[in-house]
Amino acid sequence: MGRPVVHFEIIGTDGDRLQAYYSELFGWEIDADNPMDYGVVSREGNVGPDGIGIGGGIAAGPEGYGGHMTVYVAVPNVETALTKAEGLGGKRVMGPEVVMESMVLGQFLDPEGHVIGLIENTDLEP
Repeated sequence: MGRPVVHFEIIGTDGDRLQAYYSELFGWEIDADNPMDYGVVSREGNVGPDGIGIGGGIAAGPEGYGGHMTVYVAVPNVETALTKAEGLGGKRVMGPEVVMESMVLGQFLDPEGHVIGLIENTDLEP
């Protein structure tokens, strides 16, 4: 069984502008009321009539960073997945790192330079 895509992320130089843009464009409900000013797009508020959809986030990156658009895949262990990605020709960007007190994240570049995110879900089979 494959690993599910569970989150998307759009990071740029002006998080407020991006949040307003995507909210207006797609009607997304975006909540950035958190210490990171990370605009959360909840899955529950943004699904189609068939119930399909994923949540995501829109925010500004660190000073001087141009940004990225990526997807996050759920894995049972972020470190194991990052190590495997590196062994297959990818390059670790960050992680494992704990954010928002309990979420474990990682990111890597695939062999062509695309940023791919990982979210740890220990309920998944290894």
